[in-house]
Amino acid sequence: MYSSKQEKLSLLIKSKAKSFGFQGCGISHAGFLEEDARPLEDWLNKDYHGEMRYMENHFDKRLDPRLLVPGAKSVISLSYNYFPAETLPSLDNFNISKYAYGQDYHEIIKGILVEMVAELRDEIGGFDCRVFTDSAPVLERSWARKSGIGWVGKNANLITKQSGSFYFLAEIICDLDLAADQPTTDHCGTCRKCIDACPTDAIVSEKIIDGSKCISYATIELKEAIPEHFRDRMQDWMFGCDICQDVCPWNRFSAPHTQEKFRPNEKLKHFTKEDWQELDQELFSEVFRKSPVKRTKFAGLKRNISFLSGVRTIEG
Repeated sequence: MYSSKQEKLSLLIKSKAKSFGFQGCGISHAGFLEEDARPLEDWLNKDYHGEMRYMENHFDKRLDPRLLVPGAKSVISLSYNYFPAETLPSLDNFNISKYAYGQDYHEIIKGILVEMVAELRDEIGGFDCRVFTDSAPVLERSWARKSGIGWVGKNANLITKQSGSFYFLAEIICDLDLAADQPTTDHCGTCRKCIDACPTDAIVSEKIIDGSKCISYATIELKEAIPEHFRDRMQDWMFGCDICQDVCPWNRFSAPHTQEKFRPNEKLKHFTKEDWQELDQELFSEVFRKSPVKRTKFAGLKRNISFLSGVRTIEG
């Protein structure tokens, strides 16, 4: 089916990925994601993306990586663990999603990918590629699923039997002709823990999320006032939300990451609700200077804290 050269090159890439700290690595043929076209169109037509209008852009590129990287033959999917050794205190505190404890993963993982590609080029010769990590119109979960890294769970997160779902996804889309992997099987079974646990009913059906009802959307993506639909349902999440992952039985296998840059700022370990309510721009800039939390900006985080503290807007 595949030549020995293709097989050896694929094995080399997977070995290289492991040496650079990636938890998983799988390979797919670069082509049109036909099975994803209709579901993506339906999801957009139902306005499940809320105010994330950028999701409407580059529809064709989302489905065909060859439009992003001309001449692409393979999509190398990778996963990078971010599960923390310890969670931030939740007593008398507001919650931050685990992925945002440390420095911004976009910059860190992209830097690792660039170094990995440089080493590969030194060893096998030049090749054309682009690297991505949640930074372009790439259907990351679809490619990771096709490559066998994991299956898409009922909460629409990619899940693996070995390590759960607390990991980032990244891709190298390249013109190397590689041996492709096969998708794995779905192991959610009849479990409904994520669906039942979601306090805002954002999981409208298996594997389908109404993003406009998601706490992560409300606290990060939404730039306007938080709708009253979320009142008293956010369970103190001020940036992101991990509820559907925390209750997933497969995440009992999650092991702590070893990436120093993902460790939380020490000050975060001692914050209380009162501290957050008194947060000023200077402290925000100090604590979140390199953090994903900076995406919501000081005004956005203060809006979230006020909402969780019961402060109502004039409209509310």
